Amino acid sequence: MESKISGTDIPIIDDIVFEDLMRDPYPVYKRAQAMGPIVRIEAANLLLVTHFDDILEIEHDPETFSSDNPESNVVKLFGPNLMRKDGEAHKRERKAIEPTMRPGTATRCWGPVLEGIVDEVISAFEKKGEADLFDALAAPISGRALAAVVGFDDVSWQTIAAWSQGMMDGAGNYSGDPKLTARALEVSREIEAAVDRNTRRLLEAPDESLLSSMLQAGLTTKEIYGNTKVAVGGGYNEPRDAILSLIYGLLLNPDQKDKVVADPTLWQPAFEEAVRWISPIGMYPRLLTRDVEIGGHTVPKGTQIGLSVAAANHEEPRFEAPQRYNAFRPKAQHLAFGSGSHFCAGTWVARVMVTRIVAPQVFARLKNLRLKDPDLVTIRGWVFRGPTSLPVVWDV
Repeated sequence: MESKISGTDIPIIDDIVFEDLMRDPYPVYKRAQAMGPIVRIEAANLLLVTHFDDILEIEHDPETFSSDNPESNVVKLFGPNLMRKDGEAHKRERKAIEPTMRPGTATRCWGPVLEGIVDEVISAFEKKGEADLFDALAAPISGRALAAVVGFDDVSWQTIAAWSQGMMDGAGNYSGDPKLTARALEVSREIEAAVDRNTRRLLEAPDESLLSSMLQAGLTTKEIYGNTKVAVGGGYNEPRDAILSLIYGLLLNPDQKDKVVADPTLWQPAFEEAVRWISPIGMYPRLLTRDVEIGGHTVPKGTQIGLSVAAANHEEPRFEAPQRYNAFRPKAQHLAFGSGSHFCAGTWVARVMVTRIVAPQVFARLKNLRLKDPDLVTIRGWVFRGPTSLPVVWDV
């Protein structure tokens, strides 16, 4: 059913439940795009912008569409952080983390660290001939990599995974589940304790980690807490899900896989297509600082809207047959890493890890890698989305 919100002319989709979004949001996004530039998704209690060009325009007008929203789940659960700031406040904190995330640092510093992690993880299961790559590969690699980049030398990848899930569940809790909020607050306190432990070490022996960089830049304790929580949340699930989506996309298309594996220059476009196809971070909010007209609809000041980059990355005709993975899709901008001043800071580290190390090693070492059963693959989420189970087999 498609109807109207009482007192406005903004279209509304109110015949789905939250689980529909979690299971597969793309049919909902397609409906929303056909209905207009902005649509209310009742199950998420949110106004959603789904068109590519509209999101680009919004992202380049932070004075009107502000990231600074004290009522957002991210601020309530993480505390002050650069994701929910604009202007000079955002620039200051962004500058503090940039030394860790630069392309040169990603290659020179983190490349060798990541190579060691990937080798150890694959060595632990490559002789078995069968595994779920979520548990065996992507989760431990992403967790161990994040711990190293952040500067947590006393935190296991399992703890990183649990923390990230808790924070992401809380940040995406638009349905208001009190259990998810309580868990996120518990995780928040645990991350702060880890920051405190490692701060003492890094003040004595600075390195190129994120925590060390923020300490060197003079961020306050609260700012360091908040930005570390942001890193734990997005910095774990985004590369994890990108690894799995890339492998899954290629295994669904063996002809594409063979060409990509044979030509190392194709790993980069294959990766970009994977995060377009299944965007790890699919939606984020913005707060209106004034009354705004969007597609002929007046949206009042103080309204929180969601920018659905996942929907934009499936918009037709910009992307032909967007539901299909195509490593050879004509090059076009996607929004999987956001846009404007809030473009994902960890993009280069993720690209180095996935395209230069993980994916080439997986297909080189797991001979004749293939899906165990396509029906066993599961993908979930809408604010954060990716494969949650990817059972495969290979020749030993």
